[in-house]
Amino acid sequence: MKKLLSLSLVLAFTLSINAQEGNPFAKVFTNFNHDNDKNEFELERAYLGYSYKIDDNFSTKITFDVGNNSSGSTYTAMLKIASLTWKPMKNTSINMGMIGAKNFKFMEKSWGRRYIEKSALDKEKWANSADLGVSLDYKVFDNFTIDGQILNGEGYKNTQDEDGLMRVGFGGTYKLSNFSIRVFRDIKSCACSDINQEITTAAVSYSNNGLNIGFETDMMGNSNNTVDMDKEIMSIYGSYKLLDKYTLFGRYDDYSSENSWDEDGTYTIIGVETRIVKGVKAAANIRQTTNDVNDVQDNAFYLNLEYKF
Repeated sequence: MKKLLSLSLVLAFTLSINAQEGNPFAKVFTNFNHDNDKNEFELERAYLGYSYKIDDNFSTKITFDVGNNSSGSTYTAMLKIASLTWKPMKNTSINMGMIGAKNFKFMEKSWGRRYIEKSALDKEKWANSADLGVSLDYKVFDNFTIDGQILNGEGYKNTQDEDGLMRVGFGGTYKLSNFSIRVFRDIKSCACSDINQEITTAAVSYSNNGLNIGFETDMMGNSNNTVDMDKEIMSIYGSYKLLDKYTLFGRYDDYSSENSWDEDGTYTIIGVETRIVKGVKAAANIRQTTNDVNDVQDNAFYLNLEYKF
């Protein structure tokens, strides 16, 4: 706790003396939930950070992720982003250091409610949201961008393992009017096997006149670098703006594996969101989780709150 307090004081002091040069920011996710006769207030996440534009070609960003972590105290501050971005050309961007991974950024943006729930790939821990490495974005045309990344593969909460093998990925995003289409391929090697774990993602989103719809399918081959251990995620989500400050939203995830070796099942969210003021939004939602293997069903009610500045 003392370490976290000291870190917060140092960060606050640094931001206060440099605020005129860059952009300090904070974002907090909190909720109240009722699940199987259990009531709980929960502070899920707090992000504290600072971004700074060095010149027209270079910029940098630092983000601390404060949340529950089994390796630390109840709330542990971890360095999530410590990146340097270089734009050598107008259509090219190179990001290096502790960077945001590209595996599910498109879907997370399309879902648009990270404070309520992670996107499907993130929730099921198929990939990490940040890692040490380097990534490249190249705009081929105004509506078509390709990208790639080379990462340690362990995520920002762990150090590189002893085998030193990389996790690589490459993809493309195409935009046409109100539609956006994304494909991505992720390959993870392991010293324990000659078999690569491979994830293929295809996603599409549509947005028009207050209506937003997204769909993704994620296929993992050779899970944990084991041959024929395959599984799949299908996720569909959407929202519709009812009034100026109110939005109805929903999501349905389906998890399946070949020969049902994994915990197959579904996950459903339905709710209403309101924007209270700029930077503050809240949502009331119900959730249902099913497990086909154990024939278990769990229902929960959540009140989620996000505030940022």
